[in-house]
Amino acid sequence: MSHNGVALRAVTRSVGFLTAGALAVTALSGCSSDEKTSKPLAEQDIAPAARDQVADGGTLHWAVDAVPETLNTFQADADATTTTVAQAVLPSMYRLDANGRPQVNPDYLESAKVVETEPRQVVLYKLNQQAVWSDGREIGAADFAAQWRALSGKDSAYWTARNAGYERIEKIERGVDDLEVRVTFARPYADWRSLFSPLYPKDVMGTPDSFNDSARKKLKITAGPFQVKKVDRKEDEVTLARNPRWWGHPAKLDEIVLRAVPRDERTAALAAGAIELAEIDPEALDRIGLAARAGAKTGGSPVAGPGGVPARRSGNLEAADALRSWAEAHGDDEEADDEELSARQKERRALAAYRREQAALKGFEVRRSLEPAYTQLALNGASGPLADERVRRAVARALDRKALAGAVLSPLGLPAVPVGSHLALSGQDAYADNSGALGGQDAKEARALLADAGWVPGGPVDKEKKKGDKAAGAEGEKAGRDSGGEKAGRDSEGEKAGRDSEKGDDGTYIVGEDDKSDDKDPKDHREGGAGPRHLAQDGKQYANKLRQGGAPGAYAPKGTAAPADAATKVLAKNGKALALRFVLPSGPGSQTLRTVAGRISAMLEKVGIRTEISKVSDESYFKDHIASGQYDLALYSWPASAFPATDARPIFAKPVPAADGSLNVEQNYTRVGTDQVDQLFDQAVGTLDEGKSRSLIRKADSRIWAAAGSIPLYQRPQLTAAKKNVVNAGSFGFQTPVYEDMGFLKKGAKPAAGPSAD
Repeated sequence: MSHNGVALRAVTRSVGFLTAGALAVTALSGCSSDEKTSKPLAEQDIAPAARDQVADGGTLHWAVDAVPETLNTFQADADATTTTVAQAVLPSMYRLDANGRPQVNPDYLESAKVVETEPRQVVLYKLNQQAVWSDGREIGAADFAAQWRALSGKDSAYWTARNAGYERIEKIERGVDDLEVRVTFARPYADWRSLFSPLYPKDVMGTPDSFNDSARKKLKITAGPFQVKKVDRKEDEVTLARNPRWWGHPAKLDEIVLRAVPRDERTAALAAGAIELAEIDPEALDRIGLAARAGAKTGGSPVAGPGGVPARRSGNLEAADALRSWAEAHGDDEEADDEELSARQKERRALAAYRREQAALKGFEVRRSLEPAYTQLALNGASGPLADERVRRAVARALDRKALAGAVLSPLGLPAVPVGSHLALSGQDAYADNSGALGGQDAKEARALLADAGWVPGGPVDKEKKKGDKAAGAEGEKAGRDSGGEKAGRDSEGEKAGRDSEKGDDGTYIVGEDDKSDDKDPKDHREGGAGPRHLAQDGKQYANKLRQGGAPGAYAPKGTAAPADAATKVLAKNGKALALRFVLPSGPGSQTLRTVAGRISAMLEKVGIRTEISKVSDESYFKDHIASGQYDLALYSWPASAFPATDARPIFAKPVPAADGSLNVEQNYTRVGTDQVDQLFDQAVGTLDEGKSRSLIRKADSRIWAAAGSIPLYQRPQLTAAKKNVVNAGSFGFQTPVYEDMGFLKKGAKPAAGPSAD
């Protein structure tokens, strides 16, 4: 769980309400759940095929977000493409299975186990005797030792981004022969399986200079089914070629080309034949799905309706809407050059281009699963109203998490189950639904918590304070503008209503202000959008889009009417209204976050909490707002880890004062933490009893819920468009991809039955 342009994540007793500790104990009293196991909510969807059904040769063009700045996964600017390359070309002692659990990778390991616990923990690795680097040298203890020294944190000359686990190692030695590696730990380490995956050669890890520079742009020595052939930054491609020294099952593909393609251009790239595999957003899913269904029903062309426009089919995107969506996304350069074209000519040209795309897309399908990551609502507990635990809990109790999950996932045909843990997802060993430590939606309880915290309806509001209030943002900026100059609240999906409502002087819409238009027909407040689009920014990178209609008016332009059921009385305390700054990214891939934010704002408004939504540029969202604490509410995602005791600790660690007087929050951007949670993480990572460690993680999660610093909402959807003859690739879910099995189906062969396809 780390962050890329992001990264991720105090309690008082009040009269008539339980403390966070008491809430947690209540929820944990029935800890028989420790023995329960869960299943992934959705299976991976990769069109599985046996190796003998996969053709030998070919090149798979696979869309990625960017050519990585570094090929060293242990550096701060590593991204998802860095990980993809490392998985294909470097050793990993363990790989994740379909349940997100680490399993020995037999291509590199015969076995690995704890052979001693006293006086020190000792892990003995027995390596596959065939495992060699691409230069012919055996993989061995020297590589393990070099990686340990580089990542131990003892030498600041190594520019490392993470050291967790390696700092606990005392020494690494050769065993009885070259195939054995003995790792002795100075302190017990439960997550020892997380180490040496990936493993870099000593040539990379051996010196600070080689670590810092040699693996950034190229990897000369590798040991996987593929090797790095070329990193072409001019063409925005990384080419991986079959490794002739690979001792395992030979790769089916000759090459994998990782091609940087912006998310909003991927459907066109698929139709043009530039790529065969790409994660996509749900808008593209509609376009690809419509093409596949139309082709299946008509033998190859869309069904024409009146006027030559494809007819609407039940459950499908209306063809007219599809054409409009296509035209908005692509436009027509030829039209721009010829302003004399008649409207009819333009319409015919657009329709012809749309039909060409649809014909090309019939060869693709969408593979669906759930990504091993969840989207959360973060509550900044450092200052303001949310510094009070009661207000944070009131926010949480106002939310209908099931409805939020349903809004995002149900239209995609994916299980709309709210996430019940901060530290694991359903299917993983540590998963248990601990949300009971905080409680479910209860508007009455939320109002009572707010009243107990001193926020009362109809109280006097200091108008001068109100006028000067700003939504979160860079200092000196008006709340109504993001760092790129765009007005906060401008939303391409927003409906234009005909009446002004009470709002901030800068044009930012404040959800929950009194609606002066009492005669406004509620039916005029319609949701915009044509279906969900997925984006959940996470600790590694910005993800794909999700689009659907949100709560009307939640981030509408100046002049838009407030929701018809807006609260008539403002909650206030000490002359100040209860208003929370809700900061969101403004980029085209963030529509889902804005949609979800609109729904959350409507839920909060019902209990008297106003929200001031401010949209900022994607580039500054984490750096200038989340990481720096310039927000009250925010939405972003964290990937689920197979090793939560190690990876999740910095996300929930209690912030501590740094030597320079600043607050060291690590990755805890909510600034909410407790000594008890820290102690539970320390105990979990330091015990070698797996059952006990799992129980401690679940207890820590219950206490994180009770502190209400972050509220998990839903597991992120994973949608992958693939050419129909591409097999063993798609939406992988938890499981580590098997790169050597990817390829193109032999003619006449059929893939095994998969979870779903269009």
